Amino acid sequence: MDAPYRPAALDQGQQGLIGKPVDRYEGPLKVTGTAQYAVEGAPAGTLYAQIVGATIGAGRVVAVDARAAEAMPGVVAVITDHADFVSGGGNTQDPMPGWTREIDHFGQAVGLVVADTLETARAAALAVAVTYEAREGRYDPREQPVIEDHGIGFLPNIVKGDVDAAIEAAAIRFDQTYTTPPHYPAALEPHATTAWWEGDTLVLRASLQVLGGAKATVAKTLGIDPAKVRILAPYVGGGFGGKTGVGPETIMAAVAARDLGRPVKIALPRRQTAFLVHHRGDTVQRVRIGCDLEGRITAFAHDNITSQKDNKGFLEPVPFGTLPLYAAEHRSFTTALTRVDLPPSGAVRAPGEAVGTFAVECAMDELAELVGIDPIELRHRNEPEVDPTSGKPFSTRLMVRCYDEGAERFGWNRRDPTPGSVRDGEWLVGMGMAAALRGNFTVNSEARVTLTPEGRAVIETDMTDIGTGTYTILAQVAGEMLGLPVSSIDVRLGDTDYPASAGSGGSFGAGSSGSAVALACENILAELARRMNAAPEELVLKDACVSVGDRATPIAELVRDRPIVALGKTGPGKESRHTSQASHGAQFAEVAVNAVTGEVRVRRLIGVFDVGRVLNEKTARNQMVGGMVWGIGYALSEDAVVDTRTGQFVNPDFGEYHVAVNADVPAVECHFIEEVDDSANPVGAKAVGELGISGAGAAVANAIYNACGARVRDFPVTLDKLLPGLPPV
Repeated sequence: MDAPYRPAALDQGQQGLIGKPVDRYEGPLKVTGTAQYAVEGAPAGTLYAQIVGATIGAGRVVAVDARAAEAMPGVVAVITDHADFVSGGGNTQDPMPGWTREIDHFGQAVGLVVADTLETARAAALAVAVTYEAREGRYDPREQPVIEDHGIGFLPNIVKGDVDAAIEAAAIRFDQTYTTPPHYPAALEPHATTAWWEGDTLVLRASLQVLGGAKATVAKTLGIDPAKVRILAPYVGGGFGGKTGVGPETIMAAVAARDLGRPVKIALPRRQTAFLVHHRGDTVQRVRIGCDLEGRITAFAHDNITSQKDNKGFLEPVPFGTLPLYAAEHRSFTTALTRVDLPPSGAVRAPGEAVGTFAVECAMDELAELVGIDPIELRHRNEPEVDPTSGKPFSTRLMVRCYDEGAERFGWNRRDPTPGSVRDGEWLVGMGMAAALRGNFTVNSEARVTLTPEGRAVIETDMTDIGTGTYTILAQVAGEMLGLPVSSIDVRLGDTDYPASAGSGGSFGAGSSGSAVALACENILAELARRMNAAPEELVLKDACVSVGDRATPIAELVRDRPIVALGKTGPGKESRHTSQASHGAQFAEVAVNAVTGEVRVRRLIGVFDVGRVLNEKTARNQMVGGMVWGIGYALSEDAVVDTRTGQFVNPDFGEYHVAVNADVPAVECHFIEEVDDSANPVGAKAVGELGISGAGAAVANAIYNACGARVRDFPVTLDKLLPGLPPV
């Protein structure tokens, strides 16, 4: 897009689909168990494989004894040295690291067992005896040298003005450090692949988010023509960033299937996922703010440290969401690095904002108390008119309306600002709030739409639906523009034989793929108009009929034996470079803290959000509520604990890595303030999927402080950190 644009037919459509809470297109398939995921629907004769993981964190493999495993009935192959295997953990869209006997993190792949049953493969993998020569590892990020000039990550350090001098001259100065631990992208469906070869063409049925990038990675890694790789992912059971690239299980399944001449499937067990899939890196965040006596900020610094293993280029963009958030002339946003011998860190839901808002929004809460004003009023006084870092105008920004509507819906005026002043029996009750922000992106995306002789529309794109509602919103966009009910639309996703899409990730999927479908439908409308001897703007389409004035013709009659096929393409352009684009929101939480035990219960969580055009109220709310629930988990329990003696995660499963569950979650409210953003993309929709997690945890943490007066800056807020700060009973 080089200028603001929206298809007129999307606004003038008569079908009444856009924005409505249409039921999920694929819902019946999922609830009846007939939607096939990565390890389902495998060809006959498929073998099962299990990766053998290293049991040291750093060193090298000296010897492998596979005799016991090979002797087990049902074992087809034990592969411990293969030129085409990959050893590196974590997902990547780059060519993957080759096979090596050097170990740089616990759980690194050191072999593969293939058998005729899953149980045999797992038992045989345990029987493979590996001898190691260990070396001293770097397992504690806080003990490693800090590298300021590292040259990795997509977000460069940004410094404007003289922050130190401005803070020193400020009437009120704030300086605190906050920490967050590693987090897992714990999707429900395992990271899994079924691989088989059809002649010299590799077919992969895999749990992946971005198929175009995965296809390129697989081809480069195996040294084959990308045209000889086909990836199928019609249904994906969650991703949260962990499936944006290709993991070792995909390559190893492909190689084993080729060498053995039979299909092979691998599904990573939950405990192995922690080591072979990337995680969100830990962070140390220092927030410094200088402001006047009225709370107007003159200097804002958000300087961070996070970790990554050697030879990986991703760096958690911790201050990304802070860049456009608050006005201040003097600004510093930096991220330093420590190198560790741990599984790689990578993009997990809302990279940057999910953890960055913890520090910044808790800091704003603390600053409001220092200044002596309400936290919402502090934000009002520091709301920027243009992006305070880039100087670009905002495409749309309804942040203040989110604050005010959220406060009214929540009953913020009933909040007592004095911590520990509201009691309910032995419970101390408090309220907290936080801003939410997620950057908006448009990514190159294509879709093919065919209007058939039966009057049906067929949508084809390699876009994935990872539980977000892609099938449904694409059907709604096409139905609105072509005047068709959803029942007359066939949506075909998750196949690299279809036109290349943005894929699912970065909250750009709906806006990018939806726009590609909308633009394809515009081309179809032009052809329908030609066949009706009319201009496109004269057409009225509803209930599978095309009308011009007093003439009405069923779409099927217009098409007959001449199907209309159109390709829609969209991508970033001048408009995205000339404007600052983001989704915004405000999160409000009420919690109760037990005065005796320190137990925390979230009683209410309400969010009000500005996400541009809402394509489907139900699926958008589902995404937001899921993110808000995750924020509760980040605030209170999620913590991937590293044994700094061995480099091993000690809680790599849902038994000990505590995500928020039903008992932890109250009724969560999500409300939208809708304003179509025609600078964002042709359908006017901004980021949804990752906005909900932004600020939710900080709102809970701020509510805890308001409830009991204990300010915890080392997240999550667990009992051991909270109890020492509780007031006397």
